[in-house]
This record gives sequence, structure tokens and C-alpha cells, in this order.
Amino acid sequence: MGKSKAFHAFSFLALYFSFCTITTTSSTSLQDEFINCLHENTNVDFPLLETFFAPERNVSLYKEVLESTAHNLRYVTESMPKPGFIFKPVHESHVQASVICSNQLGLHLRVRSGGHDYEGLSFVSLMETPFILIDLSKLRQINVDIEDNSAWVQSGATIGELYYRIAEKSKIHGFPAGLCSTVGIGGHITGGGDGTLLRKYGLAADNVLDAIIVNANGKILNRAAMGEDLFWAIRGGGGGSFGVILAWKVKLVPVSKTLTMFTVTKTLEQDPETKILSKWQQISHRLVEDLFLRVMFRVAGDKKLTLEYKCQFLGEKGTLMEVMKKYFPELGLTQEDCVEVSWIESVLANAGFPTDSPLEVLLDPKLSPYVKMYFKGKSDFTTEPIPAFGLKGMFKKLVEENTSSMFMIPYGGMMAKIHESETPFAHRKGTIFKIHYATFSTSEDDKSLNKRTKWIRDIYSYMTPFVSSNPRQAYVNYRDLDLGTNTKESKVNFIKAQTWGAQYFRNNFNRLVKIKTKVDPENFFRHEQSIPPLPFSKRLSSW
Repeated sequence: MGKSKAFHAFSFLALYFSFCTITTTSSTSLQDEFINCLHENTNVDFPLLETFFAPERNVSLYKEVLESTAHNLRYVTESMPKPGFIFKPVHESHVQASVICSNQLGLHLRVRSGGHDYEGLSFVSLMETPFILIDLSKLRQINVDIEDNSAWVQSGATIGELYYRIAEKSKIHGFPAGLCSTVGIGGHITGGGDGTLLRKYGLAADNVLDAIIVNANGKILNRAAMGEDLFWAIRGGGGGSFGVILAWKVKLVPVSKTLTMFTVTKTLEQDPETKILSKWQQISHRLVEDLFLRVMFRVAGDKKLTLEYKCQFLGEKGTLMEVMKKYFPELGLTQEDCVEVSWIESVLANAGFPTDSPLEVLLDPKLSPYVKMYFKGKSDFTTEPIPAFGLKGMFKKLVEENTSSMFMIPYGGMMAKIHESETPFAHRKGTIFKIHYATFSTSEDDKSLNKRTKWIRDIYSYMTPFVSSNPRQAYVNYRDLDLGTNTKESKVNFIKAQTWGAQYFRNNFNRLVKIKTKVDPENFFRHEQSIPPLPFSKRLSSW
């Protein structure tokens, strides 16, 4: 115990200083202890120069690796806590050994798949230091089995890579996950994972057949070994609470040979009474399940707001035109607006690439058109259309900040057919659309940060009367620490978490807590919004 405390103290001092001024002996000795422990717990070699990165060894390389998949630049600024060292496992047994050794050495760890956590929780610890980072980016193998309609995909792979490997083998298979190609599959599914196929097939988490996880005891478990409770919890209960996901076995879904896409842009002058947007709210969740029609709100530099109605339809444009003329003629869609594509071309378009781009762009995250930025995001779910006066007030709020971004995603279809207790993701029947708010910037100082943070909190406050309530619901993959956080004082975490837990998971939160208490009673896997175990005083009565 004394040795462990000494390591903690030394590592804390190391993290206190900037990259270039970190002391060398203490963090190095801690890393050496960790490496020696790894050797004792795995038979698979790991080349140190390719797997371990610490500021004492090479500060520029350490910084490069830390920032490589940190997509929110707010969390790699100099003032943010940094991991004592980074380990990139090259074999699944290395992850298992990392959990065992972190337990033995009393180390707090964070685990990163794709680095898209909105609040940086996969690579930054705000609640306790020192900590280390396990980066899964070298574990990215994908095996697609078209005959079985399934694929095994390791957690370090991106959804873009998964889409590419599916398209390599079939033009009529797909997978219902997100739009951004650089998102890591490991974390994406733990929060549910919605995308353009959600109205037809549900979430990514609804299409998981099996999983491989390292639990808090360092055991590698598949679905049969972990049991149905834990398998339920990891499919939508949020990342970083129950273990380290090594791989998912996902179910592939059928897609049409031909899909149709369009983008129709409207200005406020073209829809002064919000009749088009009001009609969208009424019908978008009721349309045929093959049709996914979202709305993007964009603010130009002159504070001019435009609304982009963006569609993906599983079918040819003639059929789509018939549907739109019947149910949504107000949009004024024409044949010329429509473009027929293959499923993988729709993937490219949704990820921001031209549809004639080589498919290999999906394999290299550095080629993504979405650049890393400083951002803050929030989310809402609606159960009733927002009235016209509410929309007009919302427009005024949006144009107040030229770095603002907002979109609405329709639910309904398959999302309304799956019961809210089927997985931890509870935003099902009765939800008509989801709202995403964000503010982005390529540079940031204290003044701009405060300004943009105030704006997003103001618009979120303004929207209160028009969105879900009791609880006001939120999407866990759009992590928002404004809702509440855990602290190192675990005794009060359960009480505090009941508020934000209900917002993310509704009535499923209590089941998640019971499962957490069973599989990780000591709360080894923890972060600022991880599922807390029950306090000891409540455990006997709960069972």
C-alpha cells in the first residue's frame, strides 16, 4: 500500500507540470512497474517503442499520440490533466493484463476507442489524477461473414472502416450506425449509436449479436460467459462503466441496390410562417421506414439562417417522389434535387465526402473532411411538435452565435417498435425527433469559450418548454457534463447520478446501477458520468 501511494504522489507531480517540465524518475518507475506487471500477465510480446508513450521518453511523440484521436480540442489544451503514460495494446491479452495491473498498482485508467467523447472522458480525467490511457487504436481487425449476415469488429476500428469492409463483400448489406466515419465502433455502440438507418433497423446497439469484454477482474468474457444482464447493459448504457469492450459481433442488415438522397435548402424568407418546418415535425416520424429526413440549421457569417432538409431513402427516386408528393408537398421536391447512389456512396456523402471519392478515404481518419475543433454539445428529445412561436424564438437564438450548429433527427419507425427496456437506450415510443445543439470553433481563448458556452446554455434553457420533461431526456453519446458529474467521493455519486442517469436512461438507470453493483462493486471502471454502484448501505435492501 505504501509503494502504491508513493507512485500516486510521484505521478501527480509529474502531471502537474507541462509536457516539457515533467520530472523523469517517478513516472518512469511507475511505467516500469506497469510494464513488468504486463510481462507477468501476458505471453504476447509488445514492442515498447510502438506501444508505450510517455513525456519523459519523447515529449513530442507523446503529444502526437495523445492528440491523434482527440476530436474535441478543448481537452488537449495545456491546462487539462494528461495521462502519466499511454499504452497501445496490440493484442487482446494486453488489455486484460492492463486491467489486472492497474488494479494491482492502484492506477486509474481511461480507455479510448475513437476519441469522440464529447467531454473527452475517454482520454482525460477531471475527477482524479494521476491516470493512464489505454488506447485501443491498434486493435482494429474486422471480419465480415456475408453468409452469416454478421461481422466481428474490434473496438479500435472506426465505423468508416466497418462500412468499407462490408462494401468490399456486398452491395446489398449495411450496418445501422452513425454518420461520422472516424467514430470508434467500441464506444459508439455502448451509447446506442444512431444513424440514417435507425427508422428502418433501429440503433447499432439493437443489432449486436455478441461481444467480448474485459471485466473489472481482468477476465475476458463473451456473451454466454458475461450473462444477459451485462450484455444488456453494455448495449446503450454508456462507455467506461462495465468493462473494456474488445470486440462486437454485429448483425448486417439488407439495403437496397439503389438509394436516393437529396438536400433541399430553405431560407427563413422562403418559410416565414414556419409552415414547412412545422409540417416536417408532424410527419417525419410517421413516414415510411425507408425514409430518413433530417433538418440541419446553419448560420452564415452574416447571421443568415438556412434550413437544409437532407434525405436518405432506401429505394429509387421515382418512389421517393411519390411519397414526398403525397405526404410532404410543401417542401417542393423536384426530380432534379434527387441523386441515386449505392449504400456505400450514401455513407461517403453522409461522412462529408463527395460520392465519387475512392472508398479508401473511409480507412484513413486523417482524410475526413470534419476537422478537429473546440466544441460543446447538448441534446434533447421531443414528444410534441414545437409551436411556430417557439420555432421563431429558436431561430433568434441560433443567429446570435455564428459558430452555432443544430440539427433534428426523426425517430419513429423501428425506433417506436422496440420497447424502451429492450436495451438501456430508452428514447423509443413517443419520441418524435432528437435535437443536437453545438458550437464549434477552430481556435479558442477564455473570452470566446465563455461566450460560446453561455450561448449553448442559453438556447438549451430557452428550449425547456418545448422538449421532453420529467425527466428532460438526453443522448448519452452526446455527453454533457452540465447535467451532473461523479466525484471521487463515491458515497454521494449514486444520489447525484439519479438525476442525470434518468435523463440519459429513464427507468433503465436503476437496472444499470444494480448490474454495475454486481459486476464492478469496487467501481474500478469510473469516470465523471459512469454508472455508479449502489452505496454499501443500500446493497442488502436492493437484493
